[in-house]
Amino acid sequence: MATTTIQISEKLKHELCKRKLVERETYEEVIWDLIEDVSELDEEVKKELKLAEEEYAKGEFLTLSEVKKKLKIKS
Repeated sequence: MATTTIQISEKLKHELCKRKLVERETYEEVIWDLIEDVSELDEEVKKELKLAEEEYAKGEFLTLSEVKKKLKIKS
């Protein structure tokens, strides 16, 4: 594996340090964990959107007016 050096600000270094799960965790491990979290979120969002589209196609939704009426919110 080739390694490289990157420059980051002290502010970013501080943020990465706060995200370490253990003291000896490397910044690379922290960054990989962040990438993994984003990837998982993307898959979760895709599933939620697909479900919402299916519900909409079935007519399983409320209009804004219906929500306001249900929550007793006056326009």
